[in-house]
Amino acid sequence: MTYFDALETRSSDERAADLAKLLPEQIARAKSAPGFAALLSDVDPAQITTVADLARLPVLRKAELSAAQAAHPPFGGFTVKPAHGFAHIFQSPGPIYEPGGVDHDWWRMGRFLHAAGVGPGDVVQNCFGYHLTPAGMIFENGARTVGAAVLPAGTGQTELQVTAARDVGATTYAGTPDYLKVILDKAEAMGVTLGFTKAAVGGGALFPSLRQDYADRGIACLQCYATADLGNIAYESAAMEGMIVDEQVIVEIVTPGTGTPVAPGEVGEVVVTTLNRDYPLIRFATGDLSAVMPGESPCGRTNLRIKGWMGRADQTTKIKGMFVRPEQVAALVEKHDEIVKARVVASREGEMDVMTVRIEAEGGDEISFARSVIDVLKMKGAVDVVAPGSLPKDGLVIEDQRSYD
Repeated sequence: MTYFDALETRSSDERAADLAKLLPEQIARAKSAPGFAALLSDVDPAQITTVADLARLPVLRKAELSAAQAAHPPFGGFTVKPAHGFAHIFQSPGPIYEPGGVDHDWWRMGRFLHAAGVGPGDVVQNCFGYHLTPAGMIFENGARTVGAAVLPAGTGQTELQVTAARDVGATTYAGTPDYLKVILDKAEAMGVTLGFTKAAVGGGALFPSLRQDYADRGIACLQCYATADLGNIAYESAAMEGMIVDEQVIVEIVTPGTGTPVAPGEVGEVVVTTLNRDYPLIRFATGDLSAVMPGESPCGRTNLRIKGWMGRADQTTKIKGMFVRPEQVAALVEKHDEIVKARVVASREGEMDVMTVRIEAEGGDEISFARSVIDVLKMKGAVDVVAPGSLPKDGLVIEDQRSYD
């Protein structure tokens, strides 16, 4: 077994010691960026040395980043150098603008590709888009990091993709999970034999049946979890037991709509702090749900593992014609010391919406809770007080039980 670098197999004590040095430096670096200056104005970087310490800092959400970029284009003041100091500037839907670099493994995708067995001698057919959005360059930078050649194929033109893959001897596919099957099926229809033996995928669901289909064709397919803002966050290894968090990011799992960490193993929103020196995003909320897995990967990599993508954290739901948001549920919990956890359930009685607020509480006054529901959620709802530990640990704070068939 070979590893990308020694960071992957550090002991927990070594990782904590390194973080205690790097995290204060990154917080100080972020404070130098105008966008973070106000958010972190009262923060002493020297006091932020652990993952637990991060929970004292505010969460940065994409809507806030978008608003800041609209006011102060292109990056909203969240970078430590001006736009012309970056190699690339990308635009994602929103629009949201992301900086990009060409330095060694700037996006940290090389670590994933190495785990997928990609290296010198490989030709990567990169079928991620190169137009405006960063995915194509993210994977190209990673492929160059591990010494592979790149065919910048982009998306579409499947017949040409087949011809190019044959002619250049592509060994590795990079792209969304399903498009490889389109290429392979087209190749069969054309009577062309391709040489893919590896696939590194992201940006969509890799269903077990699809992975098995590739395995049956002699292609080992692994997936990563990455975003345009953050680059690679976590990745599979050959062990295929969860996703290993990258060594240059810090992942927290929090209650949706808050910055409060959930108990180990519970489902919550993925919040990421990156150690990227050029773009120091601190506690950036991805809007995705996941959960921490216990133990270490059998492959020998020792960092935290998560279960991968488990849905979206933005559970905003319209009830009785009004939106109820996770942040409001969090505010309800904060309003009463007795409340441990709350869950809004939307259902129907006949043609009418019904809202029930299930509250885990140790004591407290149900009438007072009901008043707070009206005050915070802006509508009446039934209150169901249950014992602590009664609500499911699935990350939902708003559950919509209505049928839309």
